[in-house]
Amino acid sequence: MAKYITHIDVSLNATDEQNLESHGYKKINVNLNRGAGGNDIYLWYKNGSVAITRLQVTFNDEMAVGLMNAGYTKIPKDLNAGGCGDVIYLWYFRGHTEYDIPIVDIDVTTTAENEAEKYSHGWERVSCDLNRRAGGAWIYTWVKREKQAYICDVTATDSYRSDVDNFKAGYIRVDEDTNRGAGGAWVFIWYRQTTDSKRALNSVQVSTNDLEYQQLQQQQYQPVSVNLNEKTRGPLVYLWYKQDEVNPPIKAITLLLNQAAAKPYEEVGIKIIKKNLNTGNGGIIEYLCVNQ
Repeated sequence: MAKYITHIDVSLNATDEQNLESHGYKKINVNLNRGAGGNDIYLWYKNGSVAITRLQVTFNDEMAVGLMNAGYTKIPKDLNAGGCGDVIYLWYFRGHTEYDIPIVDIDVTTTAENEAEKYSHGWERVSCDLNRRAGGAWIYTWVKREKQAYICDVTATDSYRSDVDNFKAGYIRVDEDTNRGAGGAWVFIWYRQTTDSKRALNSVQVSTNDLEYQQLQQQQYQPVSVNLNEKTRGPLVYLWYKQDEVNPPIKAITLLLNQAAAKPYEEVGIKIIKKNLNTGNGGIIEYLCVNQ
């Protein structure tokens, strides 16, 4: 049975659309450039038996190096073609590690309300806005997996040196810089997934000052050693995590930049940790969100 998403592609014009349709691709009828000008761009997919298990997005050349070296496939079509935003590419991977869970459906949202609805039905958001720096609607790609996924590991990086190792080890990169708009290092959060709820993390937190750091230590949280404010003028900001028998397992984490999405998210039970990852550095307000 052809139940998995096995191929993904992008159309930038009518010729691309005709070609993809003739090769059996199905179109997601949402313009990826909505509200931003530029080409009418659409995402397409095919079903089959060898599943895609991971999707990533790049918006600079350095982000691509680890993906190439880890065996990801790039769709060489700029998702902001004809617009004024970042040059954005979609990448996919067919993995077989214990952390790879087949993708069985894919979709696109253009409103915060659509995003909240997706979370409430067990979908997982690919973190980068496909209209990044282009204005227009907040556009996100979403995937549905064969089985419920849980977050079992988190880490962070403040350079690109370990990207290939992380990808090969089964990590998914949250494709938005926690220093966005602040200068400093390129800092990314990463996570791995499991289908075993007993292996899942049950709580994540953020510290933005010494008091919060000490309090989380006392509560038996473990810190990720990378400063999410690295090389900015802001204070030290850290991600923390733990397993416990009190909270439910974490299904997904992401970053919230569109503050208008906060209310719809909270209405469907998404926890927003309202500690700005760009505290004190003048960057864009970013919050970590948790779906449990």
